[in-house]
Parts: sequence; C-alpha cells; structure tokens
Amino acid sequence: QVQLVESGGGVVQAGGSSRLSCTASGRTSSTYRMGWFRQAPGKGREFVASINWSSGVTWYADSVKGRFTMSRDNPKATVYLQMNSLKLEDTAVYYCATCSYCPGLSTHDRYDYWGQGTQVTVSS
Repeated sequence: QVQLVESGGGVVQAGGSSRLSCTASGRTSSTYRMGWFRQAPGKGREFVASINWSSGVTWYADSVKGRFTMSRDNPKATVYLQMNSLKLEDTAVYYCATCSYCPGLSTHDRYDYWGQGTQVTVSS
C-alpha cells in the first residue's frame, strides 16, 4: 500500500501561480511513476503531468505544457506541481497518483494509488 497526501491549492487569480505538493508513504519502493491528474465539475479525470521516479523525466498534457512544471524530491518522497500563468479552465480538484509501471502519458486507469485531492480555483 502507498499513501499519498496532497497539499497546496486554494484560490488564485487568473495569471497567478500556485504550487501543489504530494508526499508518499508506505511501500514507495514499488513506485515507478507519479502523476498529477485533475477533475473539473461534470468532467472526467484528465492527465496533467507525470514524472519517472528514478530518471526524473517528465511528461505534460498539451493544455499545461510551458505553464506547469512537475518535479520531485526523492529523499522526501515528494513531488511538486508548479503552476504558472493559471487560467480559469485550470479550476479543478487536483490528484496525485502512483503506478508500479505505466508509460508517461498514461490515463488514470493505469495508476494504482491516489491521494484525496486538493481544490484549485482560478478566479477572474
């Protein structure tokens, strides 16, 4: 079992920045990749970004490329999502997740463990 706890988020103005964190605990040795997903009201859960836990190689959805940056701190078993130039359409609940093996652009069904989610609201 892997436990994930997200933090950060809240309300931010359009054009502003915010940083999310996700700390893993438990059987993290099986983690191959960590990802960030988001779900807006009435929509499905969509891929945002992922990072290979050992190599640090990252992947991004086209909608956030150039604005969001995912990074990791291996000793702290923590990943971050730095979100810049936020848009109204970035409003969603953001979730972090882990998979024991999955490609970089995997959809949510390939991930094994999930955090509880944190709300990000971008206001005009």
